[in-house]
Amino acid sequence: MPKVRTNPGGAATDLHLGALDREAGGPLHRQIERSIRAAVREGRLAVGSSLPPSRVLAASLGVSRGVVVAAYEQLVAEGYLTSQAGGYTRVSAGPQAAPAAAPAPPPRRPAAVVDFGYGRTDVSQFPRAAWLRSLRRVLTEAPSEHLGYTSGQGDPRLRAALAAYLNRVRGTVADPDDIVVCAGYAQAVNLIISVLAADPGPRRPIAVEDPSGNDDVWPLARAAGFALAGVPVGEHGIDVPALGTLDAEALVLTPSHQWPTGGVLSAEARAAVVRWAQRTAALVVEDDYDAEYRYDRAAIGAMQGLAPDRVAYLGSASKTLAPGLRLGWMLLPRRLVAPVTAAKVLADRGSPAIDQLALADFLDAGELDRHLRRMRPLYRRRRDALLSALARHLPDFRPAGVAAGQHLVAWLPPGLTEEAAERAAARVGVGVYGIRQYRLNAPGPQGLIFGYASLSERTIAEGVALLAGALP
Repeated sequence: MPKVRTNPGGAATDLHLGALDREAGGPLHRQIERSIRAAVREGRLAVGSSLPPSRVLAASLGVSRGVVVAAYEQLVAEGYLTSQAGGYTRVSAGPQAAPAAAPAPPPRRPAAVVDFGYGRTDVSQFPRAAWLRSLRRVLTEAPSEHLGYTSGQGDPRLRAALAAYLNRVRGTVADPDDIVVCAGYAQAVNLIISVLAADPGPRRPIAVEDPSGNDDVWPLARAAGFALAGVPVGEHGIDVPALGTLDAEALVLTPSHQWPTGGVLSAEARAAVVRWAQRTAALVVEDDYDAEYRYDRAAIGAMQGLAPDRVAYLGSASKTLAPGLRLGWMLLPRRLVAPVTAAKVLADRGSPAIDQLALADFLDAGELDRHLRRMRPLYRRRRDALLSALARHLPDFRPAGVAAGQHLVAWLPPGLTEEAAERAAARVGVGVYGIRQYRLNAPGPQGLIFGYASLSERTIAEGVALLAGALP
């Protein structure tokens, strides 16, 4: 293709665009557009440079003038060129500056070969066949009206199934009308906190166990404008006498298996908490996150049965089935049902209908009971493997909270800090995690959380052996 020279002040006389490919099958003006566009972007055509008149460029390229006119008009529309009647067509956009180099990402902790992280239910054991049977029955038998917009409170069949299950297994005093279905624990506490925040009265703090989970209540309460008040935790759960002078809007508890230390709140302490809540008009939020997994003792009943008017009971399918289901439930004092339901409707218009109906069928068919009977011995063997490995390789570690759940805490010997243990473990590809990040104010002993639910017995033994070899 001939060259046409350009200059900033007058008409262009030379411009190199490359050869037109007349066999390509596409419009020739598109090829001219691409060539000029590339020259502008790369800086080969400076801002203010004039392009050849359309007749001149058409003659040099061996095309009709209309082909060049179409190319110029498109580039004017895109902002690369400007054109005025009686004047030259000029370049109006300069080359694009190279994007600034992205800052180097922070160094990432190497992926652990053996990760004792908490909260990893063994989803490979999810009862797919039984869940599929429930889904099939729902899709075959559910009336069409159940597939419309759902009630913010949840499908009546699921609420009835949950009430029957919770009353039988957890010792609650549940009426289906007091249950609100949600998308797991995090949404449950978010809805409750939003309702508490809407109260025009004085803003009292939200009380939490110290230590406690820091990934839901803490940020949600702070975002809603609540201060956090930590209640120290001892061997058997919260220090109830510390509630004596506390004036809080709500107290969030894990009474059946304190997270993360594993303590169980005694009957006397539970009664004292209820008396405190009644005296201060506080709400007790009971997080019953893993109560179904008990290995060395009988199941502990829920606190809600002691004071249904003061305790909001929260549960979910995350530990019993799989977190990906995003199904949870709230058993609420009657006065909170309507405002929490309204908040749920505002949040997402209600949980998915088919999933709710499938869980209802799953419960009614006894499939959850069968699944739990299968999982308890599996998790117990993994717990036993962890205890055995700790006793063999790290006898100075003191396990706690071992009778239930999917994790345990190991208190460290004097002279060994959580940070030192974490660093040593990471060097050999083992993930262990200290308790310090879950402490709000109260000091406490150094300890590590060992989640074992998703690890095989062999992997657990290998991970503890690697950790022992890496520690000073």
